[in-house]
Amino acid sequence: MTSRTPLPVAAPPAVRRFAAGALGRSRATLVGTALALIVGAVAGLGIPGGIGWIAQLLADRADPLALVGPLALLAACAIVGGLAAWLSGVLLAHAVLPPLGRLREEVVDAATTLPLAEVEAASGDLVSRVTDDVEQVAEVAQGALGRLLTAAVTILVTLIGLAGLDLRFALAALVAVPVQAITVRWYLRRSGRIYAEGRRAAGRRAATLLETFAALPTVRAFGLHDELSARAREASAAAVEVELEATRTMTRFYGRLNLAEFLGLGAILLVAFLLVRSAGADIGQATAAALFFAGLFNPINDALGTADDLQRASASLARLVGVVDAGARTVCGAAEPPRAGAVELQEVRFGYDGVPVLGGVTLVVDAGAHVAVVGTTGSGKSTLAALIAGVRAPDGGRVLLSGVPVGTIDGARRARAVAMVSQETHVFAGTVADNLRLGAPAAGEAEVRSALDAVGASAWVDGLPQGAATRVGAGGHPLTPQQAQHLALARLLLVDPAVAVLDEATAEAGSDVARTLDEAARDAIRGRTAIVVAHRLDQAAEADLVVVMEDGAIVEAGAPDELIERGGHFAALWNVAASRHDVSDRR
Repeated sequence: MTSRTPLPVAAPPAVRRFAAGALGRSRATLVGTALALIVGAVAGLGIPGGIGWIAQLLADRADPLALVGPLALLAACAIVGGLAAWLSGVLLAHAVLPPLGRLREEVVDAATTLPLAEVEAASGDLVSRVTDDVEQVAEVAQGALGRLLTAAVTILVTLIGLAGLDLRFALAALVAVPVQAITVRWYLRRSGRIYAEGRRAAGRRAATLLETFAALPTVRAFGLHDELSARAREASAAAVEVELEATRTMTRFYGRLNLAEFLGLGAILLVAFLLVRSAGADIGQATAAALFFAGLFNPINDALGTADDLQRASASLARLVGVVDAGARTVCGAAEPPRAGAVELQEVRFGYDGVPVLGGVTLVVDAGAHVAVVGTTGSGKSTLAALIAGVRAPDGGRVLLSGVPVGTIDGARRARAVAMVSQETHVFAGTVADNLRLGAPAAGEAEVRSALDAVGASAWVDGLPQGAATRVGAGGHPLTPQQAQHLALARLLLVDPAVAVLDEATAEAGSDVARTLDEAARDAIRGRTAIVVAHRLDQAAEADLVVVMEDGAIVEAGAPDELIERGGHFAALWNVAASRHDVSDRR
């Protein structure tokens, strides 16, 4: 039975392999970035050096013209440093943004291959991954990676500069290193768990909010405001609590880094005092050494602080790579789609969240036959249709199309074998013609027009502002539910499948439009095997075979007139409909 399982999260080795591979493809750009950063760091060293130069000139009461040299040095360092920072930023963006764009596409591609039940159960989490997690990785990859490279180069060059002044200055700066090492180790042990919990909490919050918004009509109808609001508050509170824990941990982290800065600067000043007093160094050298170390505060904090950023990005990247890996592990069908239209179900079982819906359904449909599936709400009709169409995979048993298991048919070409039109038809953003070509991208204008003519949709399509070139869907010209269903039936004709599955595909209609859509449906299924989940019994009367479902099982099957004469389940449904004048009495 189908059960709700969270989307997978990749293990650290998989995340490291992915990151190494993505950055490896941008190796040349990263090398250029590092070179630009080295130039910028060297230029940055000239600033404290120039200030120390000025301090020594002032101490020696030098001629004012002597200041021209250090001032020119400061100006040149500022200009070169600014240009290097600009160039490194541009190169880094080229290095990290394209891999992130590909990653988002891979996550979406992978999600389309995962079992529908998994995606439905974690739709909010999936949205959180392709939005929040991608943004998190992008922010860290472009910001933290740049800061880390800049900091590493600056620290290295600055330590070389300190050693150039006097090796004892460089040794004094190392006093801060033990405190920094212990602090980073302490932080890494705690932050990984915190950020992983934070991303999970954010996913649960997104899922709760999306579910609440999607169910607003039901919430209002049954007065569920308090219950749903409480669930949303609980999910938000859990996410906030994790964020607060992360903030507290990060505050302690930076507090300990500040202690390391204090110890290091104190050691530098002490060494400077002793060297100046013993004439081992002059004031200019001491000033430059203090400024060199003070200039290390931000780079060291940036380098160590990237541990925080990398932990956050790693947690988000693990969630993204987890979906990609799951998609790669999904077994995709490779069999050729059959052109014949025979359908067979062998002891098919299926359930949602541990609740059985279909229990051992067996059915044989000859090629070219028209089958109507009827039954009360919740009897399993729509689930049966989804299994035949390959939208869902059975938990047990087999669904065969002309002897080929539907799950083994190549997914990209499955519509040639079986296509489904449901009551909930989605209109995609694009033109009317774009929507029709979704299943038949190579269809020309003449074929599009022919499909519209065949289902009787040409009149209202021609009445749109730009006809079939009118943009519809999100942000476009609004379509009624009936018009959307009309387009779906025309699309079915363009796809031209061997088997057509209509799941109450003409239910969203008033009496006049119902007749139009019913006629369109007849045109769409003519000449092919058809499985029609009937919402009105007069549709069943036109079928070759009527299948009656109840509690997830087929309780009757036969020709319409035969079942009415038999006086069983279908006859009872027919008599109720006839008493309401929904159908004409056939007896």
